[in-house]
Amino acid sequence: MPPEEQDKKTSAINTNNLQQKTILVVEDNVGNFMLIARMLSNLGVHCEWKTSGFEVVEFAKTLTNLDLVLMDIRLPYEDGYGALRKIRMSGLFTDIPVVAVTAVTGLDQMKSAQLAGFDGFIGKPLDPDRFPEQISRILSGKSVWEYN
Repeated sequence: MPPEEQDKKTSAINTNNLQQKTILVVEDNVGNFMLIARMLSNLGVHCEWKTSGFEVVEFAKTLTNLDLVLMDIRLPYEDGYGALRKIRMSGLFTDIPVVAVTAVTGLDQMKSAQLAGFDGFIGKPLDPDRFPEQISRILSGKSVWEYN
């Protein structure tokens, strides 16, 4: 989809409730992060970036606002499951949804993420037509469990 068509579709989503939201993207692939950051920027969402699950809680503590964590599963140093355990054990971010965003997809992987305590699952490759709506749903308190 050409960028101008994507921008029109994105503008159809109510971005007023997304303004001033902050999402922490835990993703080791620069290209994937750039795609996610662009789509979030089109929604008016601010994003922060961490390249591994290592010390994710310490990093999250430095943020003045945090509304959502998008967590890749396969990460260097500490994978998404380990990082999720630390987030949950910290007790500081109990109201913040943590959503797995991963290329490791399928029903079994989605069930594993659910059993591990993730609040949602979005399979890669990300669909630029669906991703803005998925983020909007998550930030409005709904869950998203989808893979391609």
